[in-house]
Amino acid sequence: MTYKQKLAAIRQQMKDKGISAYIIPSADPHISEYLPDFYKCLHFASGFTGSAGTLVITLEFAGLWTDFRYFVQAGEQLQDTGYELVKLKVQHAPEYIAWLAEVLDDQAVVAFNDRLLSVLLGELLEKELADKQIVFKSDDLLDPIWDHRPALPKVPAFCIDAKFTGETVEDKLARLRAAMKAAKTNHHLISSLDDIAWLFNIRGGDVSYNPVVLSFAIISDSNATLFIDLEKVTEADKALLNLAGVQILPYGDIDNALTALPEGCNILIDPKRNCFGLYRLIPKSAVVVQDINPTTHFKALKNETEIEQVRLAMIKDGVAITRFLIWMEQNIGKIKITELSASEKLQQFREQQDGLAGISFNTIGGYQAHGALPHYMATAESDSEILEKGLFLVDSGGQYFYGTTDITRMIPLGEPTEEERTDYTLVLKAMIEGSKTLYPQGTCGYQIDAICRRPLWEHAINYGHGTGHGIGFYLNVHEGPQVLNPTNVAIPLQIGMITSIEPGIYRPGKHGVRIENLVLTVSHTVNEFAQFYAFETLTLALIDTALVKKDLLESGNVHWLNNYNQMVYDKLSPHLSEEEQLWLSQKAKAI
Repeated sequence: MTYKQKLAAIRQQMKDKGISAYIIPSADPHISEYLPDFYKCLHFASGFTGSAGTLVITLEFAGLWTDFRYFVQAGEQLQDTGYELVKLKVQHAPEYIAWLAEVLDDQAVVAFNDRLLSVLLGELLEKELADKQIVFKSDDLLDPIWDHRPALPKVPAFCIDAKFTGETVEDKLARLRAAMKAAKTNHHLISSLDDIAWLFNIRGGDVSYNPVVLSFAIISDSNATLFIDLEKVTEADKALLNLAGVQILPYGDIDNALTALPEGCNILIDPKRNCFGLYRLIPKSAVVVQDINPTTHFKALKNETEIEQVRLAMIKDGVAITRFLIWMEQNIGKIKITELSASEKLQQFREQQDGLAGISFNTIGGYQAHGALPHYMATAESDSEILEKGLFLVDSGGQYFYGTTDITRMIPLGEPTEEERTDYTLVLKAMIEGSKTLYPQGTCGYQIDAICRRPLWEHAINYGHGTGHGIGFYLNVHEGPQVLNPTNVAIPLQIGMITSIEPGIYRPGKHGVRIENLVLTVSHTVNEFAQFYAFETLTLALIDTALVKKDLLESGNVHWLNNYNQMVYDKLSPHLSEEEQLWLSQKAKAI
């Protein structure tokens, strides 16, 4: 079926069932960012491959609501599909709800698969459309037309030892129960896969790039139950979990477990990370407390064991990046290199490192104009040859058994233009400004975001994505609760958090520039004013100085850059050959 035929088939079902509007979110029952193939509904219905967006279909209009990162990509992918691009004004905002309030008649029927809608969105729909007395219905209109729909994954799961995580399952459960008690709850539903992976020291391969396993958990003040495909867990790991006080039940038993909750229990749920369908199974007699999962806060604060292993992962990753940069310089113009072949070569260098479990996301390798697409993903059709001119943006990461990495570097090719040099230097300055900031305890991400943007704002330049996100420990490359973006999210940065800093400049049709490091929040100073924190830069990879316009940098920026590149050389050189050491020493010279 073509996408237009699929849209027609969805609308026919809507007519048959009296549905006025149908909503298709990008989600699964765990409200994940990255999805198993079984739940890639946006791609199936419209051809859009981005990781964020919502399709809304009425009998007269069909649109994809998505943000700045995907405007160009969505515009191209939606051609001749019957869907139109609707550009979000605010990243991740459900602006389609206001649109539905305008176009729907009173008492219209709005349908969606309630297993793919978060509690937050479900309640927001009910609230915002209450005046119109909208009737809500859960229905899956895709499954009847999805021939050869992929099966749910069957990848084995495995437990990891506390000597790697720094904390046992028993200790994590004890901390969680203390948080539940403080929230005046005696039950807790967890659906988010990374929270479950962290809590039970378990990893899997059910989602590309994220080492998680499809599962749910219910924790009470006396029991812990993990709902998982039993075939995925070895008998030895089942025994380990049982010893930690964890009961293991089939994945599909979660529905019955929720309906059978004790009369009048108090249950804690995260409204952003549980689906509306499960929420509606909770008995009416239960007292529901909505708040962020305590485990989300716990896992954001990396312990010393995790931090030391992440530092090791950064050395491994830095070696791979260095060898890739050398390979690019030595081979550009001599052999044919494309966006895809360069990304494959980078992955090969990572695979040569001990402990690599895979890559942490699909590599963004954007040459020239493709670099202006923040979440560009090269395909066989779009794959551009990389020539001896312009800029090549490479945003990539590795999943190591002892840490997760995420790094963006710019590779200059040939003689740069003044605009390319200026953009590169301003982005570098923005990244440095954030990295060297001292900030008092209680500082939130939006404050650091503004500090990073200031060097660009001074030139009337801005970018449409956040400046940074949290990073998991051998877990999801995007992790909360902290985030560096303009939204007034009242989550302060705390000691032990690992966060990216990745400002950018994007000029459509020309080039994109983004430079990204990962930083660790550490204690810096305690005085009569406050406790001050700082960022320790964890990422170890050369920042090329060939494009730098030194007159645009302040002395503190130059000092930081020279010290950083020297640190990269000092820490990586023992792991490099003499030839590689010589190359890096020349590139890392102070400016």
